[in-house]
Amino acid sequence: MSNLTNSSAGQRILSLLDENSFVEIGSDVRARSTDFNAKPKDAPGDGVITGYGTVDGRLVYVYSQDPKSLGGSIGEMHAKKIVNIYRLAVKTGYPVVGILDSTGLRISESTDALNSLGSIMRVMAKASGVIPQITAVFGNAGGGMSVVTELSDFVFMEEKGKLFLNSPNAVKGNYEEKCDTSSAEYKAEAGAVDVAAPEAELFAKIRDLLSYLPDNCDDEAVYSESEDDLNRVSPDLASLSKDSYQALLRIADDGRFFELKAESGKNLITGFIRLNGATIGVAANRSEDITDKDVSLKNHLSLKGMRKALKLIDFCDAFNIPILTLTNVNGFCTCEKSEKLGSRVAAKLIRAFAGATVPKVNVVTGEAYGTAAIVMNSKAVGADYVYAWNSARIGAMDGRHAAEILFEGEADSVISEKAKEYDELQGSSASAAARGYVDTVIDPQDTRKYVIGAFEMLYGKRVDSPDRKHSTI
Repeated sequence: MSNLTNSSAGQRILSLLDENSFVEIGSDVRARSTDFNAKPKDAPGDGVITGYGTVDGRLVYVYSQDPKSLGGSIGEMHAKKIVNIYRLAVKTGYPVVGILDSTGLRISESTDALNSLGSIMRVMAKASGVIPQITAVFGNAGGGMSVVTELSDFVFMEEKGKLFLNSPNAVKGNYEEKCDTSSAEYKAEAGAVDVAAPEAELFAKIRDLLSYLPDNCDDEAVYSESEDDLNRVSPDLASLSKDSYQALLRIADDGRFFELKAESGKNLITGFIRLNGATIGVAANRSEDITDKDVSLKNHLSLKGMRKALKLIDFCDAFNIPILTLTNVNGFCTCEKSEKLGSRVAAKLIRAFAGATVPKVNVVTGEAYGTAAIVMNSKAVGADYVYAWNSARIGAMDGRHAAEILFEGEADSVISEKAKEYDELQGSSASAAARGYVDTVIDPQDTRKYVIGAFEMLYGKRVDSPDRKHSTI
């Protein structure tokens, strides 16, 4: 039998789950490789503890690699235990949390180990969109284990952990002291990690995230009790059109927002809130941080920001979670990376919004100019309901630029006059509403009650999807 209390793997499971809820599976499994005339070491559980328990009373399957037992390395029986947990989770419809701390493939088992790692990847790929999958990196998760994290829905990382496809020293022109490409800081900034924190905080954050998620793709929306006033007014909301993080705190139940990938693509924030007790996925443009004036943000769409939104939208659609967007954007990032891949990633995000069948509500809080505004869950690409603050600006471009193009060569006074006229006729929330591109123009302070009302109205939404295997975008 494995000793839960005397191993880091066991302690981590106990830190995650409700007290006295863990039931171990496969504690008597042993490695059986005898190549090189080697006698298998007595390693209970073959370097991984697997089983199930509860988080706030809800069932969760869990596996935790033990670095003190065969280095937590992936071998034939090690992988079989993880695959078994996944098969049980899919059959019963409950999430899986994987706690990673491994030296990688068990070299002494060679092709058996290689095939076994592939079997884990396959079962995770098949479970994608069926049950929520969370991986948490403690210690090392290198090579194939880094691919395992990307096969999951959410990645948590202890701040001293190491996550890498290739060792930093193997990256050409790089070395760990120069730039540790395996560090939590590097991975969080790159967008490969959703939450990075000290070990003492990480388990509470995983438990918090699980409270927002359904057990499986067939579950209805997740609800929790909230006594927050549905009609609560936020008088300062109008001043927060640029800082959507603070705006979401005003709109959400009890001022709670679970942010994902906070260190990556900071000009578009993603995560989960609750409205009237229901879980809502959110994606919002952000061009200001009122708590830190030293942070420089622009209201454009960047590659990292769009990729964050894409990941969230696909997850929400798979698990019946409604989507709220706050739009304040005037274009795409004008950088070389964006020019290389911006159109491609924008197309994928449009595919995600257009194809999502869950309720979708958009609130235009500031500017909504050009193609970038179309990408951000506009009515044109499938938003079910679009609100706009009465101060919002919506159109192909702002009035000044439009006037400079339409009245090229005219005096500055003429340009200014025509710019004002253009904004009134073609660039206001009222003009967009007159053409049906906005459903309702609202006072910013009343945003909470309006979006709650829209999601309640859309609760019974049904969509007939085309008969196809999948999109190719």
